[in-house]
Amino acid sequence: MGALPKQRISRARQGERRAHHHLDIPKLVACPQCRQPRLSHHACPNCGTYRGRQVFLPKANK
Repeated sequence: MGALPKQRISRARQGERRAHHHLDIPKLVACPQCRQPRLSHHACPNCGTYRGRQVFLPKANK
């Protein structure tokens, strides 16, 4: 037989455990080149630069 709980876990205790399970909004910063919002520590998807260097060429907008 598998392990079974000795006592029922109350809704308050269950909620306390799950209090950290929420999703966070991604933190956006302005790109120094094009001023578009981008994720911190990521290359800019709009202009393709990271830390002052051209990392990739962005796709042309249709």
